[in-house]
Amino acid sequence: MSAGIVQEQVASAITKALLEARQRGALQATNFPEPVIDFPKREEWGDLSSNVAMSMAKEEKRPPLEVAQVIADQLRNSCPLLEKVSVAPPGFLNFTLRQDCWFSVLEEIERTGDRYGHGTAGRGQRVLLEFVSANPTGPLHMGHGRGAALGEALARLLRAAGYEVDKEYYINDAGRQMKLLADSVYARYLELHGREFSFPEDGYHGDYIKGLAEAMGREKGSELLTLEPETARTECGQWASDQLVRAIKGDLGRFGVEFETWYSEASLFSAGKIEAALQDLEQRDLVFTRDEATWFRSSEFQDEKDRVVRKQDGDYTYLASDIAYHFDKLRRGYDWLINIWGADHHGYVPRMKAAVKAFGYGDESLRVVLVQMVRLLRGGEKVEMSKRAGEFITLQDVVDEVGADAAKFFFLMRRSDTHLEFDLELAKKQSSENPVYYVQYAHARLASLFRTARERGFPLLPVGDAPLAALVQPEELRLVKQLSSFPGLLEASAKALEPHRITFYLQELAGLLHVFYYKHRVLPPRIDGGKEEAGAPESDGESSESIQENLSHELTTARLVLLKQVQTVIKNGLGLLGVSAPETM
Repeated sequence: MSAGIVQEQVASAITKALLEARQRGALQATNFPEPVIDFPKREEWGDLSSNVAMSMAKEEKRPPLEVAQVIADQLRNSCPLLEKVSVAPPGFLNFTLRQDCWFSVLEEIERTGDRYGHGTAGRGQRVLLEFVSANPTGPLHMGHGRGAALGEALARLLRAAGYEVDKEYYINDAGRQMKLLADSVYARYLELHGREFSFPEDGYHGDYIKGLAEAMGREKGSELLTLEPETARTECGQWASDQLVRAIKGDLGRFGVEFETWYSEASLFSAGKIEAALQDLEQRDLVFTRDEATWFRSSEFQDEKDRVVRKQDGDYTYLASDIAYHFDKLRRGYDWLINIWGADHHGYVPRMKAAVKAFGYGDESLRVVLVQMVRLLRGGEKVEMSKRAGEFITLQDVVDEVGADAAKFFFLMRRSDTHLEFDLELAKKQSSENPVYYVQYAHARLASLFRTARERGFPLLPVGDAPLAALVQPEELRLVKQLSSFPGLLEASAKALEPHRITFYLQELAGLLHVFYYKHRVLPPRIDGGKEEAGAPESDGESSESIQENLSHELTTARLVLLKQVQTVIKNGLGLLGVSAPETM
């Protein structure tokens, strides 16, 4: 399932109507587009709408409004699912469904449970998702947290959409940054032992470097002082890198992010994989020598110019390592490579796409998702950060202060390629101003309702046994419609690699639930002074009109069944984001 059971039924009805209209000569097209079903912009226009007539107008050589009228006439004669079909300029079809048709959504949610919304669009394709991949030169900071939240949510989304996903962290443990780390730690080590030292001009500052040097001193004592400086530096760098990788794994684990593979850049050198990748390109006549350097003919694959992969001094460039790494990824048999990179790497994307195409793979074999910077606020005031100076807010600082759930939800509230403002004080608020609290509270509120219902002897019936015909209020139908759109939203979010759509959806669903609660009761008022339902209207200061609603036993039973399915979808949506669905708050 992808578009939702009701939407699929309407799409099938349209396809059937198109075939019947062609059989009687009312339509001439030989190939019909797959109908796209949406919600109309205004509720009074109907329950669902489609632009299929506009998609067909060119082939039919008729105005879309005229094509829409033909389809509408056919549907009125052949589709008992629809209560009303109308046509609106410039050629929209608007549908009002029989109200009982929507109840199949509740049955589907109950039947599939925590898999409601999952689909098969991925058809089992193998995906390698690489994200975070921060240099092991310091703790993870806020920007890494956004990439981590995005990668974890994408993995969950893609798996729910039918892909097989492996998550990989590429450890950048080779090159200049690692040399600077080694020099920085060695300098602090010498300082601790009262020796003369020269701190590298571009080295890493901050207390964590001193902490590494102190820890190494406790483990190794003065042993490094007896070694040649270059040997000691190398040992410092390897030791510090190992410690930082271990710390990164711990921070990500506490953030709820685990990787199937941790891939070392240094292994590309030790295993000869860079030479192998360049030899493959050489056999394809895609590398050449100029000015005593080796170049990759990336300009043949839409890059703006050719690129150096081996310098005159014989050292490989960063690009050579990345080419070899992606060559290795492709040879592992993945159908789709997805990289999540910081937005400052946007100029690097054409080079890597060129490399993938040079190895004989299609342009869509590699997709790069760019992540913009996070602007950290505290009560609306900007928090200044500088990694080089050692003054930055780490991911663990944020998790310790606001919790992993709030951090992940906030990181996922905007498109990844747009700047994000993260207000620490807002993320801690227990009010409707805080989006994650607003959604989680909706789930906890329903859990409280069901506990109270059980205590008061109101059973939660299976959907098929519930008197759903009692659900006639607009707020009830809006909830069901929102639930029906979840499968289509999940598939679209996965294909677009945009999990922020799930956060928007959950906020909308929680909002509809809270509006429903504001206007309607679920359990009848108690007359014995006992426990009321959570969020009962009078406890929120509601109008006398909602309190006086004629609440029969059948209506209570039906509303409990409806709200149980709402709770399931909220939990499913939060799960896709890696956020918990609490039973109490």
